Parts: sequence; C-alpha cells; structure tokens
Amino acid sequence: MPFPEFLDPILIQIGPFAIRWYALAYVAGILLGWRYAVGLVKNPRLWGGQTPTITPEKIDDLILWITLGVIGGGRLGYVLFYNPSLITQNPIEILQVWNGGMSFHGGCLGVAVAVIIFAALNKIDIRRLGDLVAPAVPFGLFFGRLANFINAELWGRTTDVPWGVIFPGAGPYPRHPSQLYEALLEGLALFLILRLTTHKWMWLQRRGGVAGLFLVGYAVFRASLENVRQPDAFMPDFPLGLTMGMMLSLPMLVAGLVLIALALREPKREPA
Repeated sequence: MPFPEFLDPILIQIGPFAIRWYALAYVAGILLGWRYAVGLVKNPRLWGGQTPTITPEKIDDLILWITLGVIGGGRLGYVLFYNPSLITQNPIEILQVWNGGMSFHGGCLGVAVAVIIFAALNKIDIRRLGDLVAPAVPFGLFFGRLANFINAELWGRTTDVPWGVIFPGAGPYPRHPSQLYEALLEGLALFLILRLTTHKWMWLQRRGGVAGLFLVGYAVFRASLENVRQPDAFMPDFPLGLTMGMMLSLPMLVAGLVLIALALREPKREPA
C-alpha cells in the first residue's frame, strides 16, 4: 500500500516556525509519563502500606532531570553508536537535534544517569526510583514510534505481506511498517506488562523488579523486531546477522535479569 499522503512531519507551520509531530511525541510521552508516575505514588495499595518512594512534588523536580537525560543521552547515543563521523566531520551538527537523529539506547543511558544523580542528591534508593520511572517510559516509546512512521523514517525491510507500505525515499517496494510494530510492542504491550507487575503482582514493593522487567521486555522486543527493521545504510555488516540495535539491547537484557533476580530474593516490604 502507498504511504498515506495526508501524513506530514510538520503539523503546523507559521512562517519559519514549525510544530513537528516528532517534537509533540516527546512532549506527550514526558507529560503522560509524569502524570502516570504521580498516579502511582498516590495509590497507597501499590506500596503495601509503606510510604511511596518519593512525593508527587519530588516527581515534578525529577521530570526536568529525565527530560535532560532523554534529549542529551538520546542525541549523544545516536552520534556515538550510529554516526560517529559527525565528531570529526561536522561537530556543530551534534547540537542540531532538530535535524533528527536520536537513539533510544542513548536516551535510556541518559535517563539512568539522571536517576542515579537525582537519587544520590535526594538520598533515595536508586532501585526503587527506577521502579517508579520504568512504568512511565512506554508512553514515550509509543508516541515516538508513531512519529517515526509519520516522518517515514526507520522503515522496515522489504516484504510481500498485505500491509506492507511503500515509504517515500525507500524505493518502489513495500516494506514492513516496523515503526508501528515497535509502537505496539515497545509501547502498548510493554506498558500492559508493567501495569500487571505494579498493580497485580505488587512489584513496587520489591526493589528493582519493575525496572528489571522493563529492561528485559524492551531488549527482547527490540532485538526481535530488528529482524524486520531495515538497518541504517551507513552501518557496517556485523557478524552472525547482528545489528547495532541487537548488540545494544544485550546489556539491557543482562542488567534486567540481574535486577529481577535480586528483587525476587528480597521479601516484600511489610506495612509500617
């Protein structure tokens, strides 16, 4: 099927000023994730009678740190993992975020650094803070992947499935709409899995369990979808059919399994 003509990366443009869907995706993901985290700490049932990790007011402070981690880490991750030539050939372009080029794995590292620093400054348990942040991340993943589709970027490999899309600039053959696959798995499915752990299994009472499951879930979904996602043209051919996305997801998988194992060894917190 042809790419929908009504989809335009720019939502509104007034003179030189343009509002892009990609920017709105970041705003929507951060705002919804922020309010979802506030809702978690306001639900006493999830904490087993214990005091939540932080107050809603502290989440208001944390959101700024996370925003800086997402943008700074995402951009630096793209440069280091996918386009290191920018460092020597055009370093000023590294600052031009509006030209595109963000890495989720870099953004994840940026958020991890922000969470660690914020936890240290406010004397908060790092694993518990990670458990609060992790369930909110799929909002950003969902809207970000939808924006990738609207931008007609990060498309999939060629395919003969009925729902294959002929993306502009990607040649004459239909391709997997891998951006939509990622939105459904990394966004919606991962959100529902984490919702189960927080509201059914009560894993907010186990240090690191929710954060660990997020890392494992994302790594598995991302590595699986790399089989239908077209690698960037400027990336080298890695051995064993691996892609950069697969290799970057492996440390996430290992870290997530370690966090889950540690969480399951700890008893749930008893009511105070």
